[in-house]
Amino acid sequence: MPEILESSESQIDFIPKNLPQEPQQLLIVDDDPTILNLLAEFLSRLGHQYRTAGDGLEAMSLLEQSPSTIVITDFMMPRMDGMELIQKIKKLWPETDVIAITGYVRDFNYTDVIKSGACDFIRKPFSLDELEAKLNRIIRERGYRALLKQLSIKDVLTDLYNRRFLDNKLKEEAQRATRQNYSLFLIILDLDNFKELNDTLGHQAGDQVLRRLAKVVSNSIRRNVDIPFRYGGDEFAVMIPQAGTEQVNQIAERIRSNYLNEDIGKTSLSIGISRFRRTNKGLRKDIDDFIRKADDSMYAAKKAGGNKVIFHEEIKKE
Repeated sequence: MPEILESSESQIDFIPKNLPQEPQQLLIVDDDPTILNLLAEFLSRLGHQYRTAGDGLEAMSLLEQSPSTIVITDFMMPRMDGMELIQKIKKLWPETDVIAITGYVRDFNYTDVIKSGACDFIRKPFSLDELEAKLNRIIRERGYRALLKQLSIKDVLTDLYNRRFLDNKLKEEAQRATRQNYSLFLIILDLDNFKELNDTLGHQAGDQVLRRLAKVVSNSIRRNVDIPFRYGGDEFAVMIPQAGTEQVNQIAERIRSNYLNEDIGKTSLSIGISRFRRTNKGLRKDIDDFIRKADDSMYAAKKAGGNKVIFHEEIKKE
């Protein structure tokens, strides 16, 4: 992720002008083999990965196998023309950008093409310089959109995902866990004695502790499986799919002990765990209960003196 300057209030100071270029997956669609080969050679020279299709139906088949980030398509083609292809792409893959190319300016104008969902329009005959300029603009704009999306779901102070993204991921993962019949757990953890540390050493020191805790959490969970979040204030959360009760307890204990090894004053962690359960109350209510049980368990750990892990099912047994 591009560097973001931070102040003690965790404000974003700038968005970089030169974003790193993400690799693009292009699809060229044209029923004229000469144009198709010309565009393929041109994109290859620019270093882009690409596939080719002879008409809209073949393009749809390729996109269903693996979506492309950018499609360059002719308009007048057999079986499925460019207008219909663009409309289908924007319905099924709204994040895909489309450049339309046509020599039939009397049949299609710029406004029609843009309304159909294309992001740009080139008239034949065209220069490769014009296509490269339009392609570079689209890639640059995709980079800015990706950055803005990251900023909307990331906590600036810790670089973990934020509460908004947690709500979205819980819904998505709860549906998948139900459909595929696997367990889903949620850990909520809170810093013990954090207010005292903040009051004594100041908010900047407190921010440093939160960053260190974020690193501890990220380094204590299963990479590319479990997802850490900053839940709010000095509370953090971890979504743990496809794990057993013993495994999730081990992860929670590893977070707790690894944080203690940081030896940050009198601070420690109170950790609560809950397991997702489907009921007849509806998905939203089940997710709310899922979060509440993890939260209740965390507060039970805090009431018991802190520096503890409590699994909600253990509370029910008492």
